[in-house]
Amino acid sequence: MFAELIRAGLQQLIEAEATAAIGAGRYERTDGRTVHRNGHRPKTVSTTSGDIEVQIPKLRAGSFFPSLLERRRRIDRALHAVIMEAYVHGVSTRSVDDLVTAMGVGSGVSKSEVSRICAGLDEEIEAFRIRSLAHTQFPYVFCDATFCKVRIGAHVVSQALVVATGVSIDGTREVLGTAVGDSESFEFWREFLASLKARGLSGVHLVISDAHAGLKAAVAQQFTNSSWQRCRVHFMRNLHTAVAAKHAPAVTAAVKTIFAHTDPDEVAAQWDRVADTLAGSFPKVAAMMGEAKTDVLAFTAFPRAHWQKIWSNNPR
Repeated sequence: MFAELIRAGLQQLIEAEATAAIGAGRYERTDGRTVHRNGHRPKTVSTTSGDIEVQIPKLRAGSFFPSLLERRRRIDRALHAVIMEAYVHGVSTRSVDDLVTAMGVGSGVSKSEVSRICAGLDEEIEAFRIRSLAHTQFPYVFCDATFCKVRIGAHVVSQALVVATGVSIDGTREVLGTAVGDSESFEFWREFLASLKARGLSGVHLVISDAHAGLKAAVAQQFTNSSWQRCRVHFMRNLHTAVAAKHAPAVTAAVKTIFAHTDPDEVAAQWDRVADTLAGSFPKVAAMMGEAKTDVLAFTAFPRAHWQKIWSNNPR
């Protein structure tokens, strides 16, 4: 997703700079034209999101090389800044215009060009958000939330940015969708999961996430016969809140022995043994384990080779 957004944004910046240098856009007749285009040549650019290929305009006379791609200049920070700035500021023309100027390509790139580039990014993002998911099935769906500040009317509030990532039947990972809202609300999760279904999401067997209120019920409603896996990493952190910091390492070591077993029955039996052992010194931990057993051990109903990949909501 980000690699394609970077490529599209960079290509439009390159074209905008070329238009400014030439004095006219492609196929445009103007009195200010200084030279004509002569096709494009490909250039591969390495970024932290992977290699991307852009097209550099060629001129019939002279040469052109975009300042964003000056030889030996690292572009990752600038490129990611374009995408992040557009996202954080709602693709604000003024913000992106300021950013382009800071990159050193502001001269000759008009505000209308910046507006056009922002509109192009908007289209790319919207196309990604509403694309069909019917091309394959996704047996595993990971839901993760991070909290950020968003503006609603005149107020800035904290809301969750939820990202759903699917693992397809051939093992390919794909970002399925995103949403901003109340991650503890059943209605929020119901609408989010329903929107993924409406776009063609199917074949879901297991949804993996932290213990967000309402999510488990929403999963049961939207994906009949599927299961919910409570993230073991987040569950471990929850256990730490029930003991003094000095006892956390001992509790962690004991609980980790559960996941060393490879047989589902042995995993369940070890869970009970650990809970019984901890009950005397840490009754709150034992109670939490009793309540969470089914959800934290949901992964054991799936192929052994998948366990380490599906017992937390950090897809590997």
